Amino acid sequence: MGIKDMKYLKTIVFLCILTFTVSCGQQKKYVQYQLKEGETMGLIAQRLAMKTADLLRLNPDVGSNPGADTRIVIPNKKQNNRATSRGDASKSKEEFIEADAAETLLVSESEKNRAATIETLEKEFQIHEVLKGETIYSLSRYYKITEAALRALNPSVAAGLKLGQLLKIKRVAIKLDKDEKLYKDVIDADVFLKVAIMLPFRAQELDTLSSNAIFGNSKLANIVTDLYLGAEFAIDSLRKQGVAIALTVFDTERNGTKIQEILAKNDLNAQDIIIGPLYSEEVQIVSDAVDTPIILPVYSKKQAAFNAGIVIKTTPSKALFRAELLRYIEGNFVAGNIIIVGDNSLASRENSLKIRQVLALQDSIVGVHLITPEAGYIKKEKFMEVALPNAKNVVVLTTDDDVIVASTFNSLISLPKDTAATVFTFDKASAINKIDNTRLAQVGFTFVTEEYGTLEALKTTAFDKKYAAKNGALPSSYATRGFDITYDVLMRLASGESLKKTFKEGASYRVESKFDYTDKAADYKQNKGLFIVKYNPDLTLTRIK
Repeated sequence: MGIKDMKYLKTIVFLCILTFTVSCGQQKKYVQYQLKEGETMGLIAQRLAMKTADLLRLNPDVGSNPGADTRIVIPNKKQNNRATSRGDASKSKEEFIEADAAETLLVSESEKNRAATIETLEKEFQIHEVLKGETIYSLSRYYKITEAALRALNPSVAAGLKLGQLLKIKRVAIKLDKDEKLYKDVIDADVFLKVAIMLPFRAQELDTLSSNAIFGNSKLANIVTDLYLGAEFAIDSLRKQGVAIALTVFDTERNGTKIQEILAKNDLNAQDIIIGPLYSEEVQIVSDAVDTPIILPVYSKKQAAFNAGIVIKTTPSKALFRAELLRYIEGNFVAGNIIIVGDNSLASRENSLKIRQVLALQDSIVGVHLITPEAGYIKKEKFMEVALPNAKNVVVLTTDDDVIVASTFNSLISLPKDTAATVFTFDKASAINKIDNTRLAQVGFTFVTEEYGTLEALKTTAFDKKYAAKNGALPSSYATRGFDITYDVLMRLASGESLKKTFKEGASYRVESKFDYTDKAADYKQNKGLFIVKYNPDLTLTRIK
């Protein structure tokens, strides 16, 4: 073979290699994928982070509702060459394409889950991804924080840092919701507030009992005492800021006769605000007799019936809890698969029906399923029938039955690795409190709450220290609630304006509570301040809304 022939041969070989390379590149740009049972075009598009309309344009002959085993064309987002090993030599071209497509979907879902975790954490923290060679010491120096602070925010670092691990560095300022107005505290130097507190201390009845007998057996005594101590601490705090406050305390003794006696002997209309009574029937009696604003300090199932304009409901109704959760799911779970877990009680059936009706109207929701117990608990097989692999399975609890809740978590944790689920509830009932935090974190348990405070929060820490210094113990949730309610309403009155005017001016955040009375439909008398909180893998909590 001459030199001329060799040149021709080299040219032919080069063109063959070039053609093969271009062909492989084209194969890599788009791959085929075979739909599995329950998968839809919308679900596949969501996994690939693309619009459903774009996926449909790639598959004009498929239609919007293809059945199982239908082959579709999808983009290959890996964009990296695959080397064929000897063990793969027996695979057909079609098998390679399907394997590549499946891997593309799995990688996409994994990346999106990590991105979602980062997005959630960044709502409350500055985040750092651990790089090779970094240590707790080097990170604390770089971010100018103490090692103790870094460890407090990230308990998992006790086992050592891992490459790619996400660390919380410091808290960021609260991000307000769109269009949310924040009330600005202002104190009028000339203001003088007259405050009445009406609580069932039952002082005369309990006078002869020891402290152990009173507080060891009476949950009510603990609640009332803690509410009062929190309120008293708020008043002391405001006095130190220059607010003149005259406080009158009434013991309602838990009977209607005592309430009538207090009303007959005292001019409560001379007060600027009344905190209490605790019981709904007593609130009704007082609201019928006075014109002074009445602060309802705890939630009452009957509070919706308080139509009197002077009764201010500091705790959101359960309907508001449910509505808040539905808004979050609608806005954050495009192509989500919803599974509602309820029981046969009237309340659970009503909540399940309302949730199902609302979510079923959303085009972006893949499906809405209702699961109820058999023989008193939920079998794993029930979830296997409706949960989708590699999809956003959202489980919403509308039950507070201990057995049903426990069996739900047990079933979800034991699902196959490719079938994960996140659990939500709008009412964190006692049944949830009996579930181990590790299990709650495994399913990213997310709930709606009217109180949110963490041990690391500066505001919470400062309050706890000051309260403990005065009362010799850390505050209970009722003490903190008593402080927040009292401080918020008195701070607003300290401005010299009417409560209604300050309510219109915006929401306020206190130690653990948010107070938002801006709802005109409720005549500015119903607090709608709520948080949505999620359990993280390291067992910490993050506010996601």
